[in-house]
Amino acid sequence: MNTIERYPNLFKPIKLGNTYFRNRIFSAPAGLLDLDSVTKAPGFDYISYWERKAKGGAASINVGECAVMDYDAGESRYELIRMKDRVHNYNGLSKLTDAISRNGAIATAELQHFGAASLKQGLFQLGPSDGRAPLNPEILRRAMTEEQIEQVIEEFVEAAAYAKDRGFGMVMLHAGHGWLLNQFFSPFFNQRTDKWGGSAENRARLTVTIVDRIHERCGKGFPVEVRISGAELFDGGYGVEGGIEFAKQLDGHADLIHVSAGNPYGTNYSSEWTHPGIFKDGGCNVWLAAEIKKHVSTPVATVGGLSDPDELEEIIASGKADVVEMARGLICDPDLPVKLRTGREKEVRKCLRCFNCITSMYSRGRLYCAINPESGKEREVLSLHSVPRKHVLVAGGGMAGMEAAITAAQNGHEVTLCEKAGELGGVLLCETGVYFKTRIGEHIERQKYMLEKLGVDVRLNTPVTPALVGEINPDALIVAIGGKPIRPNIPGIDGANVVSVEDAFANPDLVKGKALVIGAGRSGIELGIWLKEKGVDISLIEAKESGSAGNAASKVTRVGLEIVVNTKAKEIKADGVLCDTPDGEKFFAADTVVLALGVEPLWDEVDALSSFAGEFYQAGDCRAPRNIMAATGEGWTMANLVGRF
Repeated sequence: MNTIERYPNLFKPIKLGNTYFRNRIFSAPAGLLDLDSVTKAPGFDYISYWERKAKGGAASINVGECAVMDYDAGESRYELIRMKDRVHNYNGLSKLTDAISRNGAIATAELQHFGAASLKQGLFQLGPSDGRAPLNPEILRRAMTEEQIEQVIEEFVEAAAYAKDRGFGMVMLHAGHGWLLNQFFSPFFNQRTDKWGGSAENRARLTVTIVDRIHERCGKGFPVEVRISGAELFDGGYGVEGGIEFAKQLDGHADLIHVSAGNPYGTNYSSEWTHPGIFKDGGCNVWLAAEIKKHVSTPVATVGGLSDPDELEEIIASGKADVVEMARGLICDPDLPVKLRTGREKEVRKCLRCFNCITSMYSRGRLYCAINPESGKEREVLSLHSVPRKHVLVAGGGMAGMEAAITAAQNGHEVTLCEKAGELGGVLLCETGVYFKTRIGEHIERQKYMLEKLGVDVRLNTPVTPALVGEINPDALIVAIGGKPIRPNIPGIDGANVVSVEDAFANPDLVKGKALVIGAGRSGIELGIWLKEKGVDISLIEAKESGSAGNAASKVTRVGLEIVVNTKAKEIKADGVLCDTPDGEKFFAADTVVLALGVEPLWDEVDALSSFAGEFYQAGDCRAPRNIMAATGEGWTMANLVGRF
């Protein structure tokens, strides 16, 4: 069966307005913080990022959040469209849309107004009604006047016209996720009694009016996509019935109704549906689009944790939606569409939903993916060139080692990969049986497939020693041998009741009775959540002032996982752990003690290998223990250095 036969619905073109989209895979909004700090214009890095997505085969490339009013923008990333008066922005946008469109995709701009959720700090924020911001009661909300509402409408229309003039082929109005248009439709935020409040027709009037005015200004054939929250998913917010009503008002006006979920400005928990993480199933929001599609004739798109090829095809084939949209899925693998179309579905990198991309965007200004080492480095990829063929030995078959071997082989080198264990995958193998970690196992299998396809000589049960390096005599050696679990020198650490977090993940039956985890980093917290859900009486202690729950914070709360901070273990006994706390010594009773204190590099082993090859590189935990993203990125980078200097 060829690929088009396997995914016939996914690759069937769709026409929205007068615009032809080459398939049903759209790149959902994923904003960047990469605009020039002075001109606010898109530069080479910014353009290269979006151009790379277009090359991968998606039909629509949505460049993300574009504020439509000057006062509304709180950060530079929101100023892409509103800086209409700057010639740098004008030219930069033309270059951006050209880079997207000449690669066969439609450039789409997401137009939005923050309303009462504005990031711009002031005495008050404008919204549909008076009140206080739900997540920040100190901020006052002021009801917009008729004149202010009309001004907002005109700003949206002007932004759409400017976007079209600069080469965007579609605009998307963001009417979900707690932004202004969502605020007007949501009864929780909108208590107006005039024509802009009350009935569903009145509450949707602002969005519908903007859609119609854009069509009047830009032409009926210029497609307008509208993103809504199919349900707000918080107490007091509207449910799917409200989403259906919103969609019915948009029916016949919008060209595509994009159904997302949640309203983070009602409650933090709602964001779990807006951006589904590892504790949600992939496609957990598809049901909202499917319900809404039953009530409208306008095409419907779905979004949220999607990246599995067969699931994407099933969504379209079953009629649950007409378009599938992915943000993180196409950050993880921008080539997903072209890989599916050319019969290479086994090569697809499936998003782990680990949020490394989102956290790195806010902390470092770039979208870096945990398992796609090219993400955020698109300009660097363009500068790569062919190199002389070398024999590369990779020591270690974990995340860093596998990526290094694959990249070196793709660059034309002869590659030998040696792993001391009997299976590839490294330390993360222990987590593959955890229900919210299945994507890690899938990624390991994907890497194994690529190693075989590329003809890498994989040798298991083969530790790399100086003697082996001498025997193989490689031109380049990449050491990615990982680290070892940290075991502090405290009494009782070698007791029969002590297990490592790795062993606990691999064999949860080792955790008996009441359990105490020492260390509230990511692995300790995720083990705690998993075992708590299995009915284990488990809690955590952490020597620092806080744990590292990250995106698991709300899950920690819901499962009732206790984390005691500022608490340092000083002795492990047969019946528990004696700790130092700010209030003095405290004893925590436990039948099983789990060590989750991280890993330390195997620097001595690395040093022993460092003088046995002309080119020598380190990658992953043996360099500095961090995470999947760092290991993958370093493996890719080191392999790309081979033979270049």
